[in-house]
Amino acid sequence: MHEHAHEPVWKQALAGSQMLLVAFGALVLMPLITGLDPNVALFTAGVGTLIFHVVTGGQIPIFLASSFAFIAPIIAAKGRFGLEETLGGLMAAGILYIILAGAVRARGTGFVTRLLPPVVIAPVIMTIGLGLASVAVHMASGRTGDGAAELVPYNTAIVIAMISLAVTIVMSVWAKGIFRLIPIMFGVIVGYILSWFAGIVDTTPVQEAPWFAVPNFVAPAFSWGAILFMIPVAIAPAIEHIGDVLAIGNVTRKNYLQKPGLHRTLLGDGLATSAASMLGGPPNTTYSEVTGAVMLTRNFNPKVMWWAAGTAIVLAFVGKFGAALQTIPVPVMGGILCLLFGSIAVVGLNTLIRHQVDLSQSRNLVIVGVTLVFGIGNMVVGTLEGIALCAVVAIALNLILPGEKEAWGKRIQEPKA
Repeated sequence: MHEHAHEPVWKQALAGSQMLLVAFGALVLMPLITGLDPNVALFTAGVGTLIFHVVTGGQIPIFLASSFAFIAPIIAAKGRFGLEETLGGLMAAGILYIILAGAVRARGTGFVTRLLPPVVIAPVIMTIGLGLASVAVHMASGRTGDGAAELVPYNTAIVIAMISLAVTIVMSVWAKGIFRLIPIMFGVIVGYILSWFAGIVDTTPVQEAPWFAVPNFVAPAFSWGAILFMIPVAIAPAIEHIGDVLAIGNVTRKNYLQKPGLHRTLLGDGLATSAASMLGGPPNTTYSEVTGAVMLTRNFNPKVMWWAAGTAIVLAFVGKFGAALQTIPVPVMGGILCLLFGSIAVVGLNTLIRHQVDLSQSRNLVIVGVTLVFGIGNMVVGTLEGIALCAVVAIALNLILPGEKEAWGKRIQEPKA
């Protein structure tokens, strides 16, 4: 069982910092886009990962960090309710996970698969990626994420954005080994250097920042408006979570839904998200990049993730580091996000393809079609909008429309050979 138990500590620590490197790009991009503090995000990702490992008995080699599913809702909620109340809403989303974990423990996983077949999961995940497409384009063009203000002249911005994107693509397609897993890092570094030469990097904050600083923690405030706004959003990452736990199980050849059990992993994720929002960090979710790294390095030792989490927590206290992250110019992030947000959409698409869902069936066509338009078009019905609305609509349509078997696609109904 414990073939890794006698690994030297330095080897584990090295492997752990390597895992953090893989998660790093997305981990800090998310708070930078939503205007949260990257140092806090590093801290809450580290703490969240540790909480998850304690709850699940340290059996799964998984790393938790800032969830992209919450980008659009956080931006919207911050504009409407302010940061503190948004954090309160995120905490409620974490609590929804915990309730879901209780339900799974009581009822088993059957009702989850009935509520969330591929035909529901896929369009919701696609919406998360495609709904953010305009944010990526605005940023790549040198504007703020909502397109309201120009930060960098378009001609400079688009060149830097496209080169950053190109570097990221080249690294993810042609690079070998571990380098293939950190294309975001390369994209950011090259983009940063270019921006430096173009004169659009302002390094005064880095010079002014202290080496050692306590991250800028923010406590949540609670209001029903923000809570009701955020809770339905949690459906999407809960779906993502189940997918990720299955994926890492495929890699390590273990069924984590049985042991430690889906109720444990959901509880771990929920507690990690609630803890993060108490300190002003973004909600946590399982990171598939890290699953990729586990697959590549074949290092299945969950202890490695403790080291990754520890490294993240230590980095959170380096003030200059966070200040440097905040000077990354918008076009650099925008270029890379063109690929990142797109790849979220493709994960959704892949869900449909893998399960061979027949989209010529009118029920499936209706569910996917309506969900995509509501989500990407940012339809508002009452207090629900965007991702929250389309998750609710997809689940409702799937329950109402006849033909339960069709929801799963061909792969499920054929008897297992």
